[in-house]
Amino acid sequence: MSVPAVLKGRLSLPVIGSPMFIVSGPELVIAQCKAGIVGSFPALNARPAEVLEQWLQRITTELDDYRAQNPGKPVAPFAVNQIVHHSNDRLMHDMQVCVKYKVPIIITSLRAPNEVVQAVHSYGGIVLHDVINVRHAKKALEAGVDGLILVCAGAGGHAGTLSPFALVSEVRQFFDGPIALSGSMSNGRQILAAQAMGADFAYMGTRFIATQEANAVPEYKQMLVDSVASDIVYSSLFTGVHGNYLKPSIAKAGMDPDNLPEGDKTTMSFGSGGASKSKAWRDIWGSGQGIGLIQDVPPVAELVARMKQEYDAARAELLAGSPAMFGQAAE
Repeated sequence: MSVPAVLKGRLSLPVIGSPMFIVSGPELVIAQCKAGIVGSFPALNARPAEVLEQWLQRITTELDDYRAQNPGKPVAPFAVNQIVHHSNDRLMHDMQVCVKYKVPIIITSLRAPNEVVQAVHSYGGIVLHDVINVRHAKKALEAGVDGLILVCAGAGGHAGTLSPFALVSEVRQFFDGPIALSGSMSNGRQILAAQAMGADFAYMGTRFIATQEANAVPEYKQMLVDSVASDIVYSSLFTGVHGNYLKPSIAKAGMDPDNLPEGDKTTMSFGSGGASKSKAWRDIWGSGQGIGLIQDVPPVAELVARMKQEYDAARAELLAGSPAMFGQAAE
């Protein structure tokens, strides 16, 4: 595995909780980090801009205190997501605040983050960039990022269309650094599968929406519990970029989820609603295809402990050559 120094010995599971618009806030991030997985949030979730510093102060203080009180327990670092796009007029301000607090991990999205990389490296942080294809991966590496997040088919939000088997394999031909894999993962067995494919970390979002600490309305969480993969639609209407959304939330907004027009990429502005009167993430709820395994809304600590048990059990079965893992009849 390619594990950056900032993460070594600080994880209970090789998982990075993905930053989710509106849903990810200090409560979710702190709970994830205390449970031993990386918690993250989009800088744009902190509104107005001055709130970002309040969040960073709270997160750093609470995690530092928790580490001091639990010296033998892995407590993960946290990450902040920055949208590198002309519609994000807060980028310079938000990066200045992140540099001030020396945010351990910055997750960048959309364009190659040259200026962000320089700022983060100035204090020893790392930059992970999310991509949906090889071309974007190479551009990000040219910009000097430390690792890649491969957003594959079935992931929540602005997902790509490539199979993880294809994208991980092709990226590994030219990059041996840290890779996080995103796409339809909801349990510990799937985390191990991501590593078996060549990734270092699972990048998980949707499963953590259905937790007690997530900043999502109860109806959203219950819709995840009630839905399956066939309840997901892939559309560009809501932000100008293709993403995966829950069909019932689209129907609730008065639209036909099976007959949506294409969005206009030139109007892309995250959180503004794109080409639709209904706003993405507020009214139209994002989700990955792995929701068929979501059956409850537990606290984060309970969910991560369950995933750890599933991960360890799957790993033990593989190492033992369990007949159950390979479809062989028991002797």
